[in-house]
Amino acid sequence: MNARIIGSGKESVVLAHGFGGDQSLWDKVLPVLTQTYQVVVFDWSFSGAIKEPNTLFDPAKYCSYDAFSDDLTALLEELNLDSTVFIGHSMSGMIGCIASIKKPHLFKKLILVGSSPRS
Repeated sequence: MNARIIGSGKESVVLAHGFGGDQSLWDKVLPVLTQTYQVVVFDWSFSGAIKEPNTLFDPAKYCSYDAFSDDLTALLEELNLDSTVFIGHSMSGMIGCIASIKKPHLFKKLILVGSSPRS
């Protein structure tokens, strides 16, 4: 998922891009956020930034937001993060909502930016 942790604050902020984007969406806000927070950026499996998307993206698996939310919680657990501030753009907002219901201890706050409704 090309995950990167930038900054060294005590509180962790997770930035999740929307469909058709990649983690570069957050490049303009990273310099400010990393002054205060530990920031996690990553790319979803459908992102053009993933080197071999054909090996990671399975249309049958990712036919709903549940598989994406499982990927998100697995990433946070792998990075030993809990009580994060999650900022989700577009579809990532709904993915974050689902993930926070499944594993609420991983999330302190959810910030949804132009989130699309779940279908």
